Amino acid sequence: MNSVDHPPVTPLPSLSDDALRIVAFGGLGEIGRNMTVFDHRGALLVVDCGVLFPEEHQPGVDVILPDWSAIRDRLSDIEAIVLTHGHEDHIGAVPYLLRERPDIPVIGSRLTLSLLSAKLAEHRITPTTLEVREGDRLDRGPFALEFLAVNHSIPDGLAVAVRTTAGLVLHTGDFKMDQFPLDKRITDLRGFARLGEEGVDLFIVDSTNADVPGFTTSEQELAPAIDAVFRTAPRRVIVSSFASHVHRIQQILDAAHAHGRKAAFVGRSMVRNMGVARELGYLTAPDGLIIDAGALDRLPDVEQTLICTGSQGEPMAALARMASGRHTIDVGDGDTVLLASSLIPGNENAVYRIINGLTRRGANVVHKGTAKVHVSGHASAGELVYCYNIVRPANVLPVHGEARHLKANADLARSTGIARDRVLVASNGDVIDLRDGRATAVGAVEVREVYVDGDTVGVLTEDSLAERRTLGQDGVLTVITLIDRDTGLLAEEPDYIARGFAHDESAFESLAPVLEKTLAGAAERNVTANAELERRIVRATEGWTRKTLRRQPVVIPVIIDA
Repeated sequence: MNSVDHPPVTPLPSLSDDALRIVAFGGLGEIGRNMTVFDHRGALLVVDCGVLFPEEHQPGVDVILPDWSAIRDRLSDIEAIVLTHGHEDHIGAVPYLLRERPDIPVIGSRLTLSLLSAKLAEHRITPTTLEVREGDRLDRGPFALEFLAVNHSIPDGLAVAVRTTAGLVLHTGDFKMDQFPLDKRITDLRGFARLGEEGVDLFIVDSTNADVPGFTTSEQELAPAIDAVFRTAPRRVIVSSFASHVHRIQQILDAAHAHGRKAAFVGRSMVRNMGVARELGYLTAPDGLIIDAGALDRLPDVEQTLICTGSQGEPMAALARMASGRHTIDVGDGDTVLLASSLIPGNENAVYRIINGLTRRGANVVHKGTAKVHVSGHASAGELVYCYNIVRPANVLPVHGEARHLKANADLARSTGIARDRVLVASNGDVIDLRDGRATAVGAVEVREVYVDGDTVGVLTEDSLAERRTLGQDGVLTVITLIDRDTGLLAEEPDYIARGFAHDESAFESLAPVLEKTLAGAAERNVTANAELERRIVRATEGWTRKTLRRQPVVIPVIIDA
């Protein structure tokens, strides 16, 4: 089959003991909230549980979670959560799943579990963890797990092979094939080939760079460009990066040390994650190189390096506040700002707003578009084709990518000779069964976007977001009506409170007759209930504002008895 075209949500066929069911609750058609669930012999295995960061059309949302409601009544069946690496889009939702069942064992590498534990401490959750490394094997219920090293933009990444009576599945996690990684830990292609000889029934493959030709550039090739930034910067160097990008931060620290600068971390997640990385030995620095941010002010500007969060334009992150002048660090003439990260799709406008804000304040902004200061952590097309040729899987399921990435990855798989009907392009919620060496779409479960909004989880709805967007774009109009209960008519002219859109004092003069007509019509029909009167006032006012003001504000009716 070419793709899974969102089968309708219907009762699924029963799952026999000789079959393995796979459902992606996130990560398909999007960059984020990766979560894949394996169902076999009455037991569940979760691989990754991450968050998706909101876009501009989702105002007020903190993060978006996978929707695991389809297995909520089976949380006791989960044998373990396996984490492939420590990025937020793979571990960020774990605290919310553990809120519902705190004793689920969490399996991952040393750094991944340490980053997770620091995060869980903020949620006051003490997890049950099991540390593994490449080469380890262990059984969890009917799932026999084997872990293989992969390199990525964070240390300690793992691919996981899942053996069941229904077949062998190899899940790459996020990976690339850097032949000269900074930590000397290369992707275990020998292990991939060995599993291929054994017979991989389903290959679940990272798709993020599937539409990028060739091979992903090695991390070490960035060193000259980063060094040039530090060598030529006349004042402070301010670096923004992902708070988990240990390799990139190591390169920044090395450059700072080489040019006689001190470095300080800014931003809670950056301080927390780099503290964990240093404690475990993944991040190294000479004594005295890293100092407290408050101590930098005592040094000349040319000796200062600040490393902060906000590379994706997050409005509350340190870099965004610097760009708008709302941070204690006052960016100005002669400062150099280095954005040491790529753009996540959907964040472009927010990032360019920050670049423009920093530029207006006099900073020289260096980013991937102007210098070679970042490389991707994901395998490009050449690497993916290489993997298909050595693994020779029976079936392929592209994951971790938008629709264009998934399709590009599927095309690569087919180009290596994998049959068209053995490559499945799926969507979140699609259910795939592996039986007798063949993966088949058998239906779908309902999934939605679960919003974290402050202290609430899953309460915010699409209707609420639509109302927020309207408030932001068209404002709010409160219509106050004094109604004579004996006649049902207006006792006096309505009052209006408008917020968020321009208007003059006479703007609403023609609205009063509309409301008078609306209430007269209600009175003729003996409509007296406030709820129905409010609905009619809203409908009439919306029609008037749309026609007269060419705006569509949120209308709030207030009825007062005369």
